[in-house]
This record gives sequence, structure tokens and C-alpha cells, in this order.
Amino acid sequence: QVQFVESGGGQVQPGGSLRLSCAASGISAIIYTMGWYRQAPGKQREFVASITGGGMTNYADSVKGRFSIARGNVRNAMYLQMNSLKPEDTAVYYCNSAPPIRNYWGQGTQVTVSS
Repeated sequence: QVQFVESGGGQVQPGGSLRLSCAASGISAIIYTMGWYRQAPGKQREFVASITGGGMTNYADSVKGRFSIARGNVRNAMYLQMNSLKPEDTAVYYCNSAPPIRNYWGQGTQVTVSS
């Protein structure tokens, strides 16, 4: 059974930074395109960023220039460096393939940006 595990969330002040990590288990194949997603309270889950096996990246307009996605050295590992965080970045962050596969959603990691 494929499982994604996200970590690295926390509470930071506006303007702060966090680095999220993602690891996948239960799959031997390389997931070519992986992505980060987030869901804020009362809102639908939305796309944040994605990266292909070749390193091509794509970002939501709301995070361009502030967030940076990267693949890890371990198979199907991924990171999200988040800088200049804003209160509107507060959400539960998830990783998955891109496009996402319903059965692959993990528990996510909570990011709270507040003074």
C-alpha cells in the first residue's frame, strides 16, 4: 500500500520560513512527477507546486518566488522550502503524485503562520 508521509510543519511568524519533507513508502517505481498541495480551513485542497523527475517545476501563482520545490536523493523523496510566509499560507500541506492519486493522500502536516 502506497503511503505518503509529510513532516516539517509548525507555527511561524509572518515572514518566517519552513522546510517540509515528503517520503513515499510501499512503491518501488519512481513517481515521475510529484506535487505539494494544501488545504486551508473551509477551503478545497489546492495545488501548490510540482516537480518532474527531470527537475522541471511548476508553482501556483500565490507562492511563486517564495516557495521552492526539490526532489530528494532518496527515491520518491521531496521537499518544499517555504520563505516569506504569509498568514494566508496557513493550511495542512500534503504531498502526492501530480496529478494526485486519491488513495495516496497522507495525513499532511500543519503549517500555521501567525503573529
